Amino acid sequence: MKQINDWHKDSKYIPPLSPGCKMCAEGAKIVLLVTGLCPSDCFYCPLSFEKRDKDRIFADEWELDDEEDTEKLFLEASYIDSKGAGITGGDPLVVWKRTQRYIEFLKEKFGSYYHIHLYTSGIKNHEHIKDLVEAGLDEIRFHPSYIYWDKMNKSPIKKAILDSLDLDVDVAIEIPAILNMEKQILDLINWSDKQNIRWLNLNELEFSETNADALNFKKYDVKNDISSAVKNSEQMAYHIIEECALKNLDIGVHYCSSSFKDGMQLRNRIKRRAKNISKKHEIITEDGTILKGIIVTNSNYTVKGISNIIKDEGLVNETDIYLNKNQDRVELSVKKIREISSYLQKLGLEYYIIEEYPTADRLEVERIPLFS
Repeated sequence: MKQINDWHKDSKYIPPLSPGCKMCAEGAKIVLLVTGLCPSDCFYCPLSFEKRDKDRIFADEWELDDEEDTEKLFLEASYIDSKGAGITGGDPLVVWKRTQRYIEFLKEKFGSYYHIHLYTSGIKNHEHIKDLVEAGLDEIRFHPSYIYWDKMNKSPIKKAILDSLDLDVDVAIEIPAILNMEKQILDLINWSDKQNIRWLNLNELEFSETNADALNFKKYDVKNDISSAVKNSEQMAYHIIEECALKNLDIGVHYCSSSFKDGMQLRNRIKRRAKNISKKHEIITEDGTILKGIIVTNSNYTVKGISNIIKDEGLVNETDIYLNKNQDRVELSVKKIREISSYLQKLGLEYYIIEEYPTADRLEVERIPLFS
């Protein structure tokens, strides 16, 4: 019997484990969505409405202007001190030439040890996988349609998978833990083991804005009030891991929980980014979010106007203040905005303490008003 390793945030695995998964746990992999286009139509696809079926490109939360926009790509990779990239979609093979160029760009910029894995349905343009491997792709993760999990010899991507096994690339399978499909998943694992596929990643099934109707139609439920994960998906995955351990298979099997993605991958990535992009007036929290004070403009006061008034009054120094013209506000430290709050109230201004992610979209978590 092979050893089952308890990992972060309720994840478990039977070795071997992908180096890409280890880097994700550190928050050290940039997520490069090269397109939202995909030839598959999986009922459980969690991709957001802003990306699904749209040919848009994102480096983490930062949208690139176009496929020539390597500046944002390289900046994002450096902001998180990345050790590699996970290329996803949609399906990266739909735009295989673009994907090839990004692999080449990243390897040239960060070196041959920069680990790049790719996630694909394998349906379209699979004949160009060789081109991607030659460009430097380290690992390819196939996502076969769930209707073929127990009959992979009839799968339309069987040839693509077997051909990839002859290339200088790690070959893996990645699928969600769909309820009531334990037998089919075990059949897929057994088939993969016989083909000498290195590992299979089993992801906890999750609700999203785009798949909620389909999952509700199947009578799925969330496992608790604070999670988007599907109830019993994790329990089924645990049982599959136990069955694989008993069979002593060569293939590695990794169950990746929903909380692993949020509590490890995302949390560690934003902590890495926060350290590199935070300004003097910003406080980095334990979770990697940023705290600061803001003063909001109105019809009487512009960003420059607010800045000039509080500097002229001697309330702040030049180094205490940041003029955020993109968001039309003046930013200060939490301590400083509390110190000058009575003066700001006299001016009739609105001012807050906010918590936001250090990501490119600067998603706001909380806004606390300090005025009455």
